[in-house]
Amino acid sequence: MESIFVLSLAEVSTTCKTSGKYWHKASASIFFTSLTHVMMNTSGLLPPNVVNLKTSIASLSFKLDANACKIMRGIDVHNPVLQVLSYKKLPRNANKDGSGNDRFRLLISDGQKLNSFTMLATQLNDLITENILNDYAICKITKYHMSSVNNNGKDKRVMLILDMEVLVSGDQVGNKIGNPTNIEMKPELESTSTSTSTSTSKATTAHYQNGSTRNGTSNNQASSDIYTTPIAALSPYQNKWVIKVRVTNKSPIKTWSNSRGEGKLFSMDLIDESGEIRCTAFRDQCDKFYDMIETGNVYYISRCTLKAANKQFCTLKNDYEMTLTNDTEIIPCHENSDDIPTLQFDFCPISQIENKEKNDLLDVLGVVTTFNDIQQIVQRTTGRELLKRDVNIVDDSGTMVCVTLWGKQAEDFDGSNNPIIAIKGARVGEFNGGKNLSLLHSSVFEKDPDLPEAHRLRGWYTAVGHSENIKSLSKAGGGGDFNAPLYTFEEATEARLGEKMNLADSFTVVATINMIRVENAIYKACPVESCKKKLIDQSTGVFRCEKCNKDYPNFIYRLLASMNIVDATGSRWITAFSEDAEKILGMSAQELGELKENDNDAFLQKFGEASFKKFIFTLRAKSEVFQDEMRIKHVCSSVAPVNYKTYLTHLTDRVSKLVHIEKLNSN
Repeated sequence: MESIFVLSLAEVSTTCKTSGKYWHKASASIFFTSLTHVMMNTSGLLPPNVVNLKTSIASLSFKLDANACKIMRGIDVHNPVLQVLSYKKLPRNANKDGSGNDRFRLLISDGQKLNSFTMLATQLNDLITENILNDYAICKITKYHMSSVNNNGKDKRVMLILDMEVLVSGDQVGNKIGNPTNIEMKPELESTSTSTSTSTSKATTAHYQNGSTRNGTSNNQASSDIYTTPIAALSPYQNKWVIKVRVTNKSPIKTWSNSRGEGKLFSMDLIDESGEIRCTAFRDQCDKFYDMIETGNVYYISRCTLKAANKQFCTLKNDYEMTLTNDTEIIPCHENSDDIPTLQFDFCPISQIENKEKNDLLDVLGVVTTFNDIQQIVQRTTGRELLKRDVNIVDDSGTMVCVTLWGKQAEDFDGSNNPIIAIKGARVGEFNGGKNLSLLHSSVFEKDPDLPEAHRLRGWYTAVGHSENIKSLSKAGGGGDFNAPLYTFEEATEARLGEKMNLADSFTVVATINMIRVENAIYKACPVESCKKKLIDQSTGVFRCEKCNKDYPNFIYRLLASMNIVDATGSRWITAFSEDAEKILGMSAQELGELKENDNDAFLQKFGEASFKKFIFTLRAKSEVFQDEMRIKHVCSSVAPVNYKTYLTHLTDRVSKLVHIEKLNSN
């Protein structure tokens, strides 16, 4: 016959010491149930393969590693099993406003000794907030770091737990195991020594052939040893540390100038096996270290300051960010550094971007489906000319979003053959009710990264993704081919765009070129790039620039084209400057100028060929007074060929909304 073997253990409560381990039986009615179905023989004896009583009782026991707290004296212990007797939440002090991660201090025991100088790494806070780690819990410490802090004038060893496994909940244990007493620290303690452990607590020791010098560079002195501190263990309360890190990203040098002065800076993202941190260099440190630092290389860095991280501009999971000082030392690591990880991503599915707030920073991975031509725009706040390119990406959530690249990344990008791109630190934007992404100076961009997630995404896109119906998060004007809300000319008139004095309205229109005025469309301009003003030909082989107040023997050709463009609802006269006019005419201003000098008929033909071509125009409409009459002037801020796939999607969406409104009105 079949039966289930049930063993009842009544009120077992004993503590005994066996082979250097403390064994504790829970003070409760515990029932051991073997879920294995067994066959009783005719004599009533259990078959030999049934779990025996001794093994069953052992499985219910809690064991601690006796004398494991000797870690605090610098002695190696492999994966110590300890009991957490209690914890205390420390006041938040990462940011001035009190924000930032909580920090927890633990009281731990090995059954014989207590240690109150134990901290929980912030990435493990969920263990406490979700009540996984509670009072009396039994834990295995799989990764920790030992360092020292000054406590009332004395150096104290502090254990930072980086990773742990909760073996038994404190609710099951119920009380303290053994009668532990406070551990006594050895007074002879070097304040700079630290140690890190994954399987043991042996210090991470680095041997390098280069000694450090006063200016932060390296020379060929005798080899020495460095004890390194994990990034996760850094805090503003310690200053005698050295980190061994890989540079995953280095920003270009940025300059600033204001009433308080001017300067320059660059930032870099650093990583080790415990975490990441942003590091910034200002002024002299920017000059000293910028050329030395190379992305992907490993360095020893010391003597920096730490402050609360500005989460508005940094996605790294660290409460602090680092600043280089006059005393900072950076030494290249020439050893095998395979233990230092490379760039780490925390990818957000594109479908979830819809729920993100504006200006949120996130990591994203996607396949490029379409990409636009590079565009030159003028930044409203500074008047600087910027290069941008819009790229549409999709992932296996079946959702697409537009990503805007800037500067050199936009200029160099080639989206042919549907590459996969990984972005760390993209900023979420909103427009017309849709979401889009934009890269920052601090963002990291990788094309076709060698990542498991990228390989899986490639497989999905090749198999089914390329033919699936995709939902787009980016609406017209917030990405794709539209840099401003899409209107017809009739809609722009009804919306009274450009009628506000001293304020310009931008809108996008799909229109056809009706005609281009050839007269005065090309002119000889100042050769100074920042000027570009029309020169006065003095008929002596010398050209005068009134703005620069200088004479020049040479000039450059520039375009200033006035053209009439039309759509199905109306027309506008617009002005297109050199870069946009060159896109329309298909030749550079210099080439057109030389063509006019050598073959005027061919020059005129180029303007005729541009007529009746359709483009996407982004226009700036602004009121101005001319001869006591108010009029609206339209200037082209960008022009691009029509992406009919995107345009059709936009028209389909508009028709669907109109049909929906009509149905509501009919009901």
